[in-house]
Amino acid sequence: MRAILAIDQGTTNSKAVLVSEKGEIVGRGSAPVGITYPKPGWVEQDPRRLYASVCEAIDACLNAAPDVAVEAVAISNQRESVTAWDAETGEALGPVVSWQCRRTAQDCERLIVEGHLHRVQALTGLPLDPMFPGSKFRWLLDRIRAGRPVRLGTIDSWLVHCLTGGRRHVCDASNAARSQLFDLREQRWSEELGEIFSVDIALLPEVLDSSADFGRTQGLPGVPDGTPIMAAIGDSHAALFGHGAFKPGDGKVTFGTGSSVMTTLPQFIPPRNGVTTTVAWRLHGKPTFAFEGNILVCAASLPWMAGILGLSDVAALVDLAASAEPGGPGFVPAFVGLGAPYWNSDARALFSQINFNTTRAQMARSVTDSIAFQVHDVIAAMRAQSGGELGALYVDGGPSQNRFLMQCVSNLIEHPVIQCDAPEASALGAAYLAGLSLGLWSDLQVIAELPRSSHIIDPEPVDRAVLLNTWNDALARSTARETTANDE
Repeated sequence: MRAILAIDQGTTNSKAVLVSEKGEIVGRGSAPVGITYPKPGWVEQDPRRLYASVCEAIDACLNAAPDVAVEAVAISNQRESVTAWDAETGEALGPVVSWQCRRTAQDCERLIVEGHLHRVQALTGLPLDPMFPGSKFRWLLDRIRAGRPVRLGTIDSWLVHCLTGGRRHVCDASNAARSQLFDLREQRWSEELGEIFSVDIALLPEVLDSSADFGRTQGLPGVPDGTPIMAAIGDSHAALFGHGAFKPGDGKVTFGTGSSVMTTLPQFIPPRNGVTTTVAWRLHGKPTFAFEGNILVCAASLPWMAGILGLSDVAALVDLAASAEPGGPGFVPAFVGLGAPYWNSDARALFSQINFNTTRAQMARSVTDSIAFQVHDVIAAMRAQSGGELGALYVDGGPSQNRFLMQCVSNLIEHPVIQCDAPEASALGAAYLAGLSLGLWSDLQVIAELPRSSHIIDPEPVDRAVLLNTWNDALARSTARETTANDE
């Protein structure tokens, strides 16, 4: 059997799956990446360890399906995380500065004060927030010896560099669109943005379509040299593609360390209401656009709370939460500030409305409910801006497999969610794009008709007004905390 090897390089784990010509997963493997927090608000990874984890995941995947021959490689990757390396030796010249990292918050504030916010948003669809890489690229460059040959890149470009033995410096349009240096309308690196962030755009990779020839493998264990790399795409974009969410209004929510909510657009719509506009994917030089809301902390709060309560694991936390009625205390998981649609770097994590009657189960429920509240607020912002109807809404990622968590999401947004049996939507999306390059699937309609096993979760009636009042009260306290402290 021949299959596409799809790499899904995430924040906490790297995964690899083998996808057959029927669109079925015939092999899986994964390996941890590792994350460090050198200072409050700083989040980084080792680029060498990141690539090593990809190789380990591939090895486990190939060992699980020894009779499968790899026809091509596809890449899905964590976005907004960036790094730098020597253009001649390939030596890593800094950490992977994570999408979660807030180290450049003051730089972003300075750019806002200097009056660059509206121009940056107009060109990139993104706010001036340290989640996005423009200021992170500058941070990396400031710590590299002057005169050294440098390459800057998103994670897909670093992986392509490693997979091809340093022969290619390329990325795809979806990853470029999250860099804050890419002009969405012109579909090219912007010299104007380079000047705003003090980044030489000549150091950035060549931008290709999401389905394209990214080079040939060289020295990848278990994979023959010369195997083509035929797709690369950001992980959230890949999930949208993997679900077949090709109609305007269709969307998906990816639940992981953070969360990404995306809905497909009929054309470019300038961003407002705290959501961003981005390239969902690009085929034959033509971009498809999407709204996106980036939630900084989603499932990452679950193991934290399980530890606080002395529970054995996240499953025990969710079971405890499910035993409590909704309507207890509020919780805002602003451990690294808040992302969409609030974009507040000064917000801090807190519980609210706790009293002597508050139970452990209610505390657990407030943490699990925070996932649904954040998704609700992003969906509400998207609905307010687009004016169109929300279509099919798919959910993926590890937490999406829990019925209780997804029922809470459906209840709050008052819309069905489609729970998919295979959580590897990002890897599947990358594989489908590679299949387009290879001619395995002729067009998007054929991909949309590939078999997918799923379950629809319809909303149940809840007192949304009471629940949202508690959440909004907690939000107000979280975002006012810094101001109140300064006023005192």
